[in-house]
Amino acid sequence: MISEAVKERLSRYVSSGIPPGGFLLAVLSNDLVQACGQADDENRAALFDIVRYVYNCIPAACWGDKQTVAEWINHDGKEGA
Repeated sequence: MISEAVKERLSRYVSSGIPPGGFLLAVLSNDLVQACGQADDENRAALFDIVRYVYNCIPAACWGDKQTVAEWINHDGKEGA
């Protein structure tokens, strides 16, 4: 149920530290309230699948809390880590 656009934004975030937008930043930061508040209908319906994708397919070093996400962005993702 995850759109290709969401996967592409997450891929750019992982590889280059490009912020993926407010909804996905909230997901990556484990901020459920913010994620639910910023999700559009499509992403709200796919939220469980998006979280599962992050957990299973994205390196743990780039998500988990706001500080970790900010550091990933500041170091340009994998390329700058």
